[in-house]
Amino acid sequence: MKRPFEQAVTEHGAVVLRVCRAVLGPTEADDAWSETFLAALRAWPDLPEDANVRAWLVTIAHRKALDVARVRARQAIPVAHVPDCTAPSDGQPEEVLADEKLWADVAALPEKQRLCVAYHHVAGLPHPEVARIVGGTPAAARRAAADGIARLRATYAAHGRVSTHV
Repeated sequence: MKRPFEQAVTEHGAVVLRVCRAVLGPTEADDAWSETFLAALRAWPDLPEDANVRAWLVTIAHRKALDVARVRARQAIPVAHVPDCTAPSDGQPEEVLADEKLWADVAALPEKQRLCVAYHHVAGLPHPEVARIVGGTPAAARRAAADGIARLRATYAAHGRVSTHV
């Protein structure tokens, strides 16, 4: 007997949110997360009982994130003045600011690296499953994830920051 959908949301919701955040950034991640679980709820009755629910949800999140990114790419964002740099907002703990910096660094990775890091290191999917989602071979997915992590480590080493969050 298939378990209730709510249990899948409870068990995998945080991972799906982290994946959406890694792919899209914190601003649009909530919308992609919601869209992921709305689509999953509709498809839940047809999901085989032996399916890998986490991989299935990450696949849906991947598609929803691509949809959000396409919409974002088509929208113009008018601004009166472009600031030289963004100052950290006052009152936020350093840990929150460090997390925001980490997610910004993840977002700055080339797309294939960013997706492979998100799906393997954040969602915990094996490389063959990552390759199925992003396209290519498991070896290519492994290489892209390794290159992404190496780039993040180099970025943090160059700035004297150490993080264990990815």
